[in-house]
Formats: sequence, C-alpha cells, structure tokens
Amino acid sequence: MAPRLSGFIIVGVAMLLPLMWLPGLITGRNAVALFSQYLGMTAIIAMAISQLIATRWWGVERLFGPLDQSYRLHKWLGLWALAATFLHDTVDADIEGPDGRTVLAEIAETAGEIGLNGLLILVLITVATFVPYHLWKWTHRFIGVFFILSAFHYLFIEKPFSNTDALGLYMASVCMLGLIAYAYTSAPRRFRPARRYRVEHLEQHGDALAVSLVPQGRPIRHRAGQFCFVSFADLGLSEPHPFTLSAAPDDDGRLRMSIGPLGDYTIRLMSRLKVGVDARVEGPFGDFSKARGEQIWVAAGIGITPFAAMAGTLKAGEGPITLYYSVKDRRRAAHLEELEAIAAQHQNFQLVLRETTVDGRITPSEIIDQAGSLKGKHVLYCGPSAFRKTLWEELREHGLSARRFHYELFEIRTGIGLDSLFNFILNRSLKAAQAARENQRSDG
Repeated sequence: MAPRLSGFIIVGVAMLLPLMWLPGLITGRNAVALFSQYLGMTAIIAMAISQLIATRWWGVERLFGPLDQSYRLHKWLGLWALAATFLHDTVDADIEGPDGRTVLAEIAETAGEIGLNGLLILVLITVATFVPYHLWKWTHRFIGVFFILSAFHYLFIEKPFSNTDALGLYMASVCMLGLIAYAYTSAPRRFRPARRYRVEHLEQHGDALAVSLVPQGRPIRHRAGQFCFVSFADLGLSEPHPFTLSAAPDDDGRLRMSIGPLGDYTIRLMSRLKVGVDARVEGPFGDFSKARGEQIWVAAGIGITPFAAMAGTLKAGEGPITLYYSVKDRRRAAHLEELEAIAAQHQNFQLVLRETTVDGRITPSEIIDQAGSLKGKHVLYCGPSAFRKTLWEELREHGLSARRFHYELFEIRTGIGLDSLFNFILNRSLKAAQAARENQRSDG
C-alpha cells in the first residue's frame, strides 16, 4: 500500500517541467552550474508540495492518497529537498544573471545558507524518531520558515533567466503555493475548518476508553474505518491528534473514538477526559474500508478500532470475513462483546480471538493455513508495524499482491533507520564504557 499513483505523477511532472526551458539556457554557460540550479529548483518544488500535503486540505487525499500514506510521500519529499539543496550548495552554481550582481542577490546567498542548515537540522530531527515527539512537533513548525528563506534565495539569486520569464513565473507560482500552504498551517486553529463536538459518554472497554462525541452544530459525515484529528483545548491538549472512529456512522452525527494508553499524550487524555468537555474535530480522513469480497482482517491491541466500526456496517451477504483479534488476554480486549454479537448475527463474519498470554502470538503461518488459498482475498491489518512487516513478507510469499494488502499506518512521523543506528551506537558506547570500568578495576 503506497501513496496514490496520481501523487507520484504530480511530483514527477512538477520536477521535470523546468527541463522544458533549461536546454535553451545552456548556450555559453556552464552545464554543471545550470544543473546545480535545476537541483535547487527541485528542492523548492519538493518543499512546496510537502507543505501542500501538510495542510490536509480537501482534495489532498484524492491526489496523493489516504493521509496516513501521503504523509510518507511528505517525508520523502523533505528528504529529497535536503539532498537536492545540499548538492546545489556543494556544486558550483554561480551563473551570471541578466540583471548582474545586486545587493538582494548577496542577501539571497546568505538566506540560502541559513535555509540549508535549518532544513538539515529539522529533517534529521524528523527522521530520527528517538527524538521526543513533543520536541519534533515544536521544531517542525519552523520548516516553513526555512522554506521562505529558500524561496527568497531562489527569487533573488543570480540565475540565467528572469522571474518574469516562463520558467521564472512557473517557479514563482510554486513558491507562492508553498507560502500559502505554510501560512494556512501556521494560522491559529480557529481559522481552520473543524466541527465542534462535546463528550457525551465515557466507557471503559478493556484497556481502551471509548469516547462518545455529540455534535454541537453541523456534524461530519464519515465512512467506517476513517479517522479524524481531534483536540481538547479545555484540557490543555489543543494539538490535534489522529484517532480512528470506532463505531459505524450515526444518522445523528455522533462519533465514537477509542483511546488506548500508547504514549504520554493518550495517557494524559484518558486521565483528564470527562463528560461535557468540548472537542474540535477535523476530518474525516483515510480510505481503509474500500476492500470488497472475501476478506481477512488482522487486528492487534487498539488496532481493533477501524474493524469495530467496519463490522458494525456489515450487511447480509457481504464477505465472508474472518477477523483475527490479538490481545494479551480477554479482559483487555476492546469492543469484544459487540464484535461477538455481530459474529452471532452474521454467518459470514467470523471472530477469532487470540489471547497471547494463553496461546502465544498468532503467526502469519496460522492465518495462511486457516485461510487456505489467498487467491481473490483482501487482507486488512491494523496494529504494530513490526508484525505488519512480518505478516506482509509471508503473505507475499503465498501469492498475495500488494494491492490486496491494506493497512493503517499511523506513523505520520517515520524514520529511515536512524533509530537502529542510534541504538547500535548507544549499545556499543555502553559496552565500551563498561569494559573501560572493568579494566580500571583490574588495573587497580
């Protein structure tokens, strides 16, 4: 499962478009320097599209794919912007412009250096997921500032064409798109479209807290399996956080989200929530429930939330569907009773509960053995990413195609392996320090 093909096409066309004009500019100029300037343009384009994805505007998902997937593209665009900017700065990009060297060009040079160094720091913080989330979130807002510096650098640096030429106007439009997107994401939240809700009911479901929200005005309309960004300003938690809606759509617009104690934010939220608290809801987002026909659902822990909503929308004749629900023990399983009731009503819906403290972890081999042939089936997964990767490897070996494997990826901030590198360096450092202490004791 990956960002939508249309998103890759948009990015590819946007980055290749400057090549239409560059051949006409190469005569009498250094080709390497001109290529360096092209790299700088692609960095600007990547940052602008990345800013666009971050707005979560209507239409972003249609173009770039479900939000949890398009944020992966958002990350890789940031990495490309960093790499392209670094190469642009490393390779000699000095080309005399039509207007000659100006004071603004000198200032633009400095702005570009600041933008490069700032982008380097922020991208490294983003992909180094061992850096605490709250620190990443606070620093990430400045990425737009460095985009502004990069745009200023581009607009006023010496280049072999004018800002009023066709290529100049195209790049100016790209800069404007990025600036508008950044202004939107930086604006106070009251200026962003959201619906007002109020906490109507709280109920403990195993380890999860089910929060029922009633609309205070026009409700949102969602499909089962989608998620929303929810914030609770009255509780001092004004930063929107993604939560999957765990109940089927309600005609009255009521929503239910189920919160598991997965981190500092959710633990604080579970301890502070009470009936009557106001909430702001942005969304809905995602496209998890699009599969049809024979399906296998695999949920681990709080990953049951989209399946609880989807099971509530089942109609006679749909499926057949088998839901594998993995939890430590039955008492900690969220929404188990309602899922058992649905299974009793629908002969095409089978619930398989796996208590890991009793029977051990469910394995991909067991799922494959019970499913028989995977031909024509869709597999949907929601849970820890480590098990997802293991599951996918075995399913792929048994003939499941990537387009039939669907998963929720609530890792809006993802790394590129720096966590493993960090842990390796840390462990080696600790071992070296321990060895040094032992040597000191032996010498003494």
